[in-house]
Amino acid sequence: MSSSTTIVLVHGAFADASSWQPVTELLLAEGHRVLAPPVFNRSLAEDAAYIRSFVEQIDGPVLLAGHSYGDAVITVAGVAENVAGLVYVSGYALEEGESLGQLQGGFPDSDLAARLVYAPYPVAGGEPGTDVSVAIDAFPEVFAAGLDPDKARALAVSQRPLSAIAFSEPATAASWKTTPGWGIVSSADRTINPEVERFGYKRAGLRSVVEIDAPHLVMQTHPAEVTAVITDAVAELG
Repeated sequence: MSSSTTIVLVHGAFADASSWQPVTELLLAEGHRVLAPPVFNRSLAEDAAYIRSFVEQIDGPVLLAGHSYGDAVITVAGVAENVAGLVYVSGYALEEGESLGQLQGGFPDSDLAARLVYAPYPVAGGEPGTDVSVAIDAFPEVFAAGLDPDKARALAVSQRPLSAIAFSEPATAASWKTTPGWGIVSSADRTINPEVERFGYKRAGLRSVVEIDAPHLVMQTHPAEVTAVITDAVAELG
């Protein structure tokens, strides 16, 4: 491992940085430098700008690892000069100018699509926005499959919604074009169609892609396997 490399773990929609906790614990136990910042889920541009600013304040090289919507965020934020690599976990490797909706629209809907809930939220000085969340009764089965039922129910009532604008907002950059990447496909994913993951990773020309027979929150159900992909990436980067 390069002792100067910082691993930054970027969470996705309907979750927070604690979704990475099992992986965070393993990485810290191995002596890696790890940070897991919040993603505010207000818009792709704003979230990516925040993560890029966060990364640019870190001394030395950074490996960005994203999950789900967090992969769209690192695709844009990864253009920061000190980002040395990208790890995509169960998510979206967008092309420049492409939105989440456009990428997903090329494939059959996952089970999540019919279980989303929409609610208005106030925007200072503007029209109300729309928050998108997962129906609480469907969350354990569709989003948190494979987790302890009590934990899944707790996550369902504490989920962080995603603003609807994030689904239609085009990516302003595709950092995988200039930065090496690695990918994990959750082949039992019911939140994102695994074909969306496979297509994006193949198009991005990632150095390697690992398929894990796991649900969407693979970091929770298979933390050792996810950790291995991240640490292998750090080692390969030197």
